[in-house]
Amino acid sequence: MFLDKLRQQGWLKLFTNTNLGCSVPDLAEFYARCSVTDGRLFSKVNEVNIEFDAQELGEILGIPAT
Repeated sequence: MFLDKLRQQGWLKLFTNTNLGCSVPDLAEFYARCSVTDGRLFSKVNEVNIEFDAQELGEILGIPAT
């Protein structure tokens, strides 16, 4: 079910590309620590702070952020 949701969001390739080094535990940690404040997403994975907004996410995924 979780992979289906990633596929629907257009994120599956991003999180299953082993060349990027993303793992299932890292993905779970990302979502477990995820919060949104004032239109910015914040998380932390392996002690690395992650922060982006919809525009930046669109650039990362190669899709329009509308």
